[in-house]
Amino acid sequence: MKYVYASRSGKTEKLVQSLNLEAVKIQDGSEVIGEDYLLFTYTDGKGIVPPVVKKFLKNNGENIKGVVATGSLERHADTYCFAGDIIAEQYQVPCLGKINGAGDQDSIGLLKKELGL
Repeated sequence: MKYVYASRSGKTEKLVQSLNLEAVKIQDGSEVIGEDYLLFTYTDGKGIVPPVVKKFLKNNGENIKGVVATGSLERHADTYCFAGDIIAEQYQVPCLGKINGAGDQDSIGLLKKELGL
């Protein structure tokens, strides 16, 4: 299984690094992943899938197997990690985790268990 992530502020990238995953970073959405993958994404604004992730999914939606979303519980509690919910519904895959910022030890530990790491 491949791991792919999008990170604007560096928090999602830090989460991926905390999980010790070798992952492909989405730079502009034109990347092509020809195998099954798990997507890590931030949530844009008030619960929006980032445009770069939308573009990436148009080219790679058939291989997504799950999504993990990051967001800010403090700043956007009402739309916290909605990008994960939107992608999960649109592509009929599970949202395997919702992480506040880059995560803390507890949330990273739970996510490791969920992902079987």
